[in-house]
Amino acid sequence: MEREQQPGRRALLGAAALGAGAMALGGAGTAAAADTKAAPGAASGASGRSRELPVPTVIGHRGASGYRPEHTLGSYQLALDMGADIIEQDLVPTKDGHLVCRHENDITATTDVASHPEFADRKTTKTVDGTKLTGWFTEDFTLAELKTLRAKERIPGTRQHNTLYDGRWEVPTFEEVLQWADREGRRRGRRVWLYVETKHPTYFRKLGLGLEEPLAKLLRRHGRHTKDAALFLQSFEPGSIQRLRRLVGTPAVVLLSTLDSRPWDFVEAGDPRTVRDLVTPEGLAWIAGYAEGIGPDLSVIIPRTSDGKLGTPTGVVKDAHAAGLVLHPYTVRNENSFLPADYRRGTDPNAYGDAFGVFKAYFATGIDGIFSDNPDTALLAAADFRK
Repeated sequence: MEREQQPGRRALLGAAALGAGAMALGGAGTAAAADTKAAPGAASGASGRSRELPVPTVIGHRGASGYRPEHTLGSYQLALDMGADIIEQDLVPTKDGHLVCRHENDITATTDVASHPEFADRKTTKTVDGTKLTGWFTEDFTLAELKTLRAKERIPGTRQHNTLYDGRWEVPTFEEVLQWADREGRRRGRRVWLYVETKHPTYFRKLGLGLEEPLAKLLRRHGRHTKDAALFLQSFEPGSIQRLRRLVGTPAVVLLSTLDSRPWDFVEAGDPRTVRDLVTPEGLAWIAGYAEGIGPDLSVIIPRTSDGKLGTPTGVVKDAHAAGLVLHPYTVRNENSFLPADYRRGTDPNAYGDAFGVFKAYFATGIDGIFSDNPDTALLAAADFRK
């Protein structure tokens, strides 16, 4: 490991939480999702793994997306070079069933597809998880076609400096990322941790492009299918995690949006539960029956007040730990426009605010890790809580 440290109280808590995740009893809720039967040894023994990760853990959100176009090998490499403990990939499929790394299947804003006249007729309007979108979508391209495109900065108005790198990198396949992680691991003499999300799994399964089976196949091919793999699986759809749990033993995290939202597979199945229901002790016990952690929106940990300032922390951290779950909320970004009103500095929405103050507030709640577009900032902030 790059960083050797003594396992303090919070590190031990993280270790215990990962090991205990599968021990909590499930059963709350309706039959909204798939059978929760786990792959053999799916969650047991995970406690030893967590000691490899410092607590709080810093997760490079889409790589180091504050500095490079997201979900590119350039962004992943920079996050690793900065020292991020884990690096995130979001997965969507191509028309011919390959898994590629994009935050969304709509690639209008993250590639140069609009400048390719040969693909002009691929522009279309679709409804994805209840939202109508017009653009170009990965499921309408073969991998060979997608590889003719180049990635670009998603929010150039906010991160103009990132546009310097527009066109430099391809859209990577997940297998290419696994190969990259294997190479970097050998070069550094330590494992490179990944955090892998299935995007819109119900939507893609209806198209005959289910994500879980090809993902599991790749995990097995690269030895990341066991309970001690250097990888977390994640999804906003509990049913996707349950399906994966039947295929591989890799530890998994259920992502949770805002309190009044509902997972899309719940919407499709008529399950009335919201995130607010899932973060009750009963809901957390249900999640702990098949997953090792939760990845909630930051507002679930500390809500914002009506004037946009940080409010009072909820009891979710305590309740999740009591259920044996780790918490990796998302996402802290350095720019004013993303920060709570009381942590903004100056009037420029694209200038950096008091990100260190925000990290401190969230780390003080006892979370086990955090997603950030700026891993270097997050690591400096986390150091104060790792002592």
